[in-house]
Amino acid sequence: MLIVELAFTETPERLAARPAHRAALTRLHEEGRLLGAGPWSDDSGALLVFCVGRPELEALLDEDPYYRTPGVEVTAVREWWPVVGP
Repeated sequence: MLIVELAFTETPERLAARPAHRAALTRLHEEGRLLGAGPWSDDSGALLVFCVGRPELEALLDEDPYYRTPGVEVTAVREWWPVVGP
């Protein structure tokens, strides 16, 4: 599994791009490629847990324009090996 961490700033572009991004996340979850995703409680960023390998993750990040939207920054991509859970 791969964890993607995002940082946000308040920009109109980010907020305008969010509905399409969330629809894409819903589709990825339904396909089993995304375990979960959501913003921090203060909306300063988000955490996404993908069930894909690194090459597929890179393709998914490239396909979704949200990750290149002003106000959105990918701050980390890390491999995660859960001990408990999925």
